Amino acid sequence: MNIFFDDKLIKLTTKVEFEDGFKNYLLKSFDLEDILLELKKTSLLEVRLIGAEESSLFKGFLKKIKLVKAAGGIVINSMNQVLFIYRNNKWDLPKGRVEKNEALELAAVREVEEETGVENLEIINHIKTTYHIFKRNGVYKLKETFWYQMQTNFNGDLIPQIEEGITKVEWKSKNEAQNVPENSYRNIKCLLNEFYISNPV
Repeated sequence: MNIFFDDKLIKLTTKVEFEDGFKNYLLKSFDLEDILLELKKTSLLEVRLIGAEESSLFKGFLKKIKLVKAAGGIVINSMNQVLFIYRNNKWDLPKGRVEKNEALELAAVREVEEETGVENLEIINHIKTTYHIFKRNGVYKLKETFWYQMQTNFNGDLIPQIEEGITKVEWKSKNEAQNVPENSYRNIKCLLNEFYISNPV
């Protein structure tokens, strides 16, 4: 299982391998703050947390950090363009926090609408669930994001949700979308690459 921290990677695994470009730590005894500081302050790109059983890896990691659920989408319009938002000097995909007792699909549609102004959204399928660590009010949290493929025939004005720090919303062609991750997050790059492998059109 992969958890992203900016452009760095924390991998939860049961396999112990010789350290080559990464560091191993025991899941049962690691210090999260120390690991995140090391990833942030050094050139180290990957940390592996080693646990005994595959089924208990995620549960073990959650003992160290609070989980926040979010949902969003890769939105495709009638011109086969992809919807992007620009926030914190990075291109990103629209997503947001799931409210209490809210269905994931409804949360994904609501967040896309609120962040971009795009309407008439139809969910096609669930693409993937990703994990990344972020810091809010001085506290690290783990965001679990459920991504959905959506389609729309919307051709109205795009309205960035300024109060959420979004300064631009744009439709981008497939070629542009594949180049966007150069100024994006590693988890978004991986998500888009996997999406286009599964949807080559």
